[in-house]
Amino acid sequence: MSYPVNIAVDCMGGDDDAFFVLPGLLLTLKKYPNIKLQLYGDEEIIRSRISKYKALEQASQIIHCDTYVKMDEKPSVAIKNGRGKSSIWVAIEALKQGNADFMISAGNTGALMAMATLILKTISKIQRPAIAAIWPTINGETIVLDIGATIGFNKKQLIDFSILGASMAQVILDVKQPTLSLLNIGEEEIKGLDEIKSSHEMLKSTEYFFRYKGFIEGNQIGRGFSDVVVTDGFTGNIALKTAEGTASQISQYFKDSINRSIMAKVGYIFAANAFRSLKEKMNPSRLNGGVFLGLNGIVIKSHGKTDPIGFSSAVDLGIHMHKAALIDKIKSNIKLTEKEVNID
Repeated sequence: MSYPVNIAVDCMGGDDDAFFVLPGLLLTLKKYPNIKLQLYGDEEIIRSRISKYKALEQASQIIHCDTYVKMDEKPSVAIKNGRGKSSIWVAIEALKQGNADFMISAGNTGALMAMATLILKTISKIQRPAIAAIWPTINGETIVLDIGATIGFNKKQLIDFSILGASMAQVILDVKQPTLSLLNIGEEEIKGLDEIKSSHEMLKSTEYFFRYKGFIEGNQIGRGFSDVVVTDGFTGNIALKTAEGTASQISQYFKDSINRSIMAKVGYIFAANAFRSLKEKMNPSRLNGGVFLGLNGIVIKSHGKTDPIGFSSAVDLGIHMHKAALIDKIKSNIKLTEKEVNID
């Protein structure tokens, strides 16, 4: 028997008044008709928007919240003003109480992480949570973390991130023993900060449920060199934004080149299928959704500038993780790792 997946949705977070949320949920509902949706936010606004999506309205419960977190609000201010009453806070509370299987928001990343950590707490033995993203590569997909949860790091956190990322790879990439690399300024063992080098020594000297391949440079991520790439949040976020910017730049180059002459437009017609395939691979909506790993609950962060397809992709990711019992997988791998190495 297939049980419904209960999803807590922050309907107020995101750019452009989050108009993409409800049509995105409708796309997911068509794929997973047995899901149950809890919509958190301003009831009047939600009802005015959902009225044109009858199927979605029937599958949803609207929970009114007195306030919401603004996109530019500092996490400390968001917690002070929204404790117990903002759409993000109340949705996370539903997850903690077992009334939802996962929570999703396209809102303020810092506030979402701060509230999720405060309410859900980190899994035992995990020092800090991380944000993980699925990165498109030549060979398929790679999981990269941390992409912005924390600034500053130590050896313990990089080992934690390795366990978290490899666990996610087992679930999402369906790899029994994922390969893993540390992002560094060079492949040579003498390069990098002391914390990265000491993490490298621990990873290469111990047997884990994943296979450690050593250091990796930024230009190798897109080649699919490893299933998982681990770094600190500061470096990871810069790498992510650089990759997004480069993809946008290349896309603009193509558009400019095609519009430059009649012959270029004719050539595009003959190569249209190839260009469509390239566009699909570079489409950020396809792999939208950062996962907050290391918490006692599944929290998905959608990009704030996404579209309905992108938001639906992020919701689909949460459904996949819930059905694959991601949290149980992480806890199991932590226990497995404890037998081999002291990770405290």
